[in-house]
Amino acid sequence: MSPFSDLLALAVNRKGSLDVVKSQLPDIATARALRSRDDAWYLSVMTRRIFRAGLKHSLVDKKWPAFEDAFFGFDPEKLVLMPDSMLDERMQDTRLIRHWGKMKAIRHNAQFVMDLAAEYGSVGEWLSGWPADDTVGMWTLLKKRGKQLGGNSGAAFLRMTGRDTWYPTNDVVAALKAQNIIDKPPSSQRDQLAAQQAFNAWQQESGWPQAHISKVLAFTVG
Repeated sequence: MSPFSDLLALAVNRKGSLDVVKSQLPDIATARALRSRDDAWYLSVMTRRIFRAGLKHSLVDKKWPAFEDAFFGFDPEKLVLMPDSMLDERMQDTRLIRHWGKMKAIRHNAQFVMDLAAEYGSVGEWLSGWPADDTVGMWTLLKKRGKQLGGNSGAAFLRMTGRDTWYPTNDVVAALKAQNIIDKPPSSQRDQLAAQQAFNAWQQESGWPQAHISKVLAFTVG
C-alpha cells in the first residue's frame, strides 16, 4: 500500500496542481453543524438520497419542494402514523416521483430516525459521535435498520449530510485494487474492513478527512 503522500502526488500530477485537487474535495460538516440540524432535515435528506438512486439527481432535487409539502416537512412523528391510504393518495400526486417501494420506505425510515434519536439524542448526535475509524459500521447500521439504504446509498446519505465518509465509487474501487487492498468491489464485510483499515492508516498519516482521501484516490485513476 502506497503512502498517502505518494497518492496525493499522483493526483496532483493528473489534475495539474494541488489547488485544483483541493477545489474538488467534498464539503465536510463540523460536529457542531451535524448536531444543529433537526431529525426532520435528516429524514428529508435520507429520503432524497433514496429517490435519487437510479435517477438524475437534478430531476429529484427539482421535485423536492413538492415532497416536503406532501410529507409534512418530513416530520418523523407525523410520518410514522401515515396509513397506507395516505400513501396511496401520494401515489396519485403528479408532482411527485411515484415509486411505491420508495414511498413506503419513508414511513419505515421515519421510525428508524426516531429510534436513533431515542438511542443517541438525535440523528445529528449519532452522526457526530460515531468513531471516525468505523465508517463502514455506519453503513452497516443504515443498511440493517433503514429501508432502501443498502449498496452505496448509506455512504451517499452520509456524504449528503456532510458527515465524513469514504465513498466506494468505481474510481475509488479501482484505486483500492491498484493498491492491492481489495480485488473486487467491497460488498463483503471482509473487504469493507480491509478498505476501512487502509483509510484509517492514510488518515493517521495525513490528518486528512476520509472523504478527501477518497476523492484523492479517485483522482489517481480517473
